[in-house]
Amino acid sequence: MHRLIAFPILIAAIAFAGWWPPARWTLLLWVPLLLLATYDALQRHHSLRRNFPLIARIRWLFEAARPFLYAYVVESPLDGRPFARVERDIVYARAKGELDSHPFGTELDVYSDEYEWMSHSMAPAMAPDRTQRPTVGTSQCSQPYQPALLNISAMSFGSLGANAIEALNLGAKLGNFYHDTGEGSVSPYHRLHGGDIVWELGSGYFGCRDDDGHFDPDRFRDHAADSQIKMIEIKLSQGAKPGHGGVLPGAKVSAEIAATRGVREGQDCISPAAHSAFSTPLEMILWAAKLRELSGGKPVGIKLCVGQPHEIYAVMKAMIETGIRLDFIVVDGAEGGTGAAPVEFSNSIGMPLREGLIFVRNALVGCGLKDEIRLAASGKVHSGAGLAINCALGADWSNAARAFMFTLGCVQSLKCHTDHCPTGVATQDPGRQRGLVVEEKAERVRRFQAATVHALWDISCAMGLDNPWQIMPHHLHERLNSARSDSIDRIYKFYERGVLLDDPDSVAGARYWAMARADSFRAAC
Repeated sequence: MHRLIAFPILIAAIAFAGWWPPARWTLLLWVPLLLLATYDALQRHHSLRRNFPLIARIRWLFEAARPFLYAYVVESPLDGRPFARVERDIVYARAKGELDSHPFGTELDVYSDEYEWMSHSMAPAMAPDRTQRPTVGTSQCSQPYQPALLNISAMSFGSLGANAIEALNLGAKLGNFYHDTGEGSVSPYHRLHGGDIVWELGSGYFGCRDDDGHFDPDRFRDHAADSQIKMIEIKLSQGAKPGHGGVLPGAKVSAEIAATRGVREGQDCISPAAHSAFSTPLEMILWAAKLRELSGGKPVGIKLCVGQPHEIYAVMKAMIETGIRLDFIVVDGAEGGTGAAPVEFSNSIGMPLREGLIFVRNALVGCGLKDEIRLAASGKVHSGAGLAINCALGADWSNAARAFMFTLGCVQSLKCHTDHCPTGVATQDPGRQRGLVVEEKAERVRRFQAATVHALWDISCAMGLDNPWQIMPHHLHERLNSARSDSIDRIYKFYERGVLLDDPDSVAGARYWAMARADSFRAAC
């Protein structure tokens, strides 16, 4: 009998409307509802709608509205994932040039594990040179580059729309920092305003591939000669879906995207899980050296989310054995974002940024390579405090992706994978992209980056330091529980210089060092 609940109500409403002349216009509402209820009762696909015609649709209505009701009505300043409201607010405020101060003290529970702090000094630094930047490029690099302390992390044209790419690159030009292309290659929108570019090469070799999808050195040389391209980044994996690869469906491969990536319009654009240009650490290092030569001596590095620790050591051993050096390594954390990824990969694969950054820092320091090879961090950074923490863990600079999406107007609607982004950021829909005004958003990109780097310098000054690279692990404190805390160097192990070469058995990662082979990513037995 429950299946008939909606019908008496609708029939009574129709009868009343037919009997009372002033209500007859409502027949336009009640008759369609009766037809819809009849359809629900007869269809065979949804049990709830079959058992509760029409009424069950209210559930879908609330399901659709739930994310918006939660975000704008229920959510507190400290709620919201992956970015809490308070985290998004600071980005929005800085991007708009509005007041970013917070009244009445912290809302964090300072006795819970959500609180960590940097040690300030009784003698703050007064006037450091805030124009200082790291220099990327070993002695094997003839065109070193000085990146900003915060840059735009990898986001491809195709994942983001044309207006978003254009606004990001214009913002990078205005603020004198770099814009990573993501693995989708260098599009016309990256080139339009002349902002510094880091060209990311993924396993699809987009922009420098032959017809079979393999690396084409001649095409690479032609593109890498562009003076706008400052560094080359070999993408081994990314935090949100490490080791997975990806597919851009053929329906989304427009003529413009096809021309940018060097693929065929309308056909699936595949990024394999693994590279075809190399299969061992030695081959990878030799290929990196070849890229540096083909690019005219520009810095070449790798980007990865740390997975099996012995593989990091294998790369170190390959550099030691060949004498060839990478110029930089970018560590992406498992908390990093992407346009679309399997839930199992986002939630259960990959090492978080903090542990990954410490591990790679230890590998470089332990092999005596940290003085030559620069280290960068990428993964959910949005504030000066986040930059300072990365510096404490060994990073020379940081990259951010989603924070810069917020500067473009992203409201964290989590529609990136549907092509229905409401703000025109992560979509190829021209109608939605129209809402993103390039010149206005570019200025927001610039303001956010400048204010966040300024906050990092303020923090380092408050700590009595001359620059952010002097921030050490002992400056960062973390809670162990509500009654105990300690500096990060007492919680994690930080290696001394050369220890992996001189006394590897003395470190916690000794077994991984023993497993590492320069001639294979597989573990030694």
